[in-house]
Amino acid sequence: MANQILVIAPYWLDSVETWVFDDVAVDLVQEPFVSGVPEMIDKLVADIPNARQGFRLLFSAAPFPSYQRKLTRLREEFGGWWYSSDEPEAEGWLCPALFRYLDEAPEEIYVKAEAK
Repeated sequence: MANQILVIAPYWLDSVETWVFDDVAVDLVQEPFVSGVPEMIDKLVADIPNARQGFRLLFSAAPFPSYQRKLTRLREEFGGWWYSSDEPEAEGWLCPALFRYLDEAPEEIYVKAEAK
């Protein structure tokens, strides 16, 4: 049985000026967040000191205690999916790396950021 709550550790990479993460378990190194997601992350980690040095990002297709944001699936594009957040209002594209963690793009993704 796969874990319901997944965890990655994003950090800010100055050379590409965006949030990235590494996960050797799924063969990803400096995988960048793009197209609206960096701005969503900025808002999510606003209260975490030194978040750019790294933080824990928990995510799941099902709600879990103390999640901070619910992202709602909008539309497919280039093999990835656009998701929206109502509070704060935003849209961002999750690339096909999403499928290294989930078999399909869920209708909703629940997220929480924590200090390391």
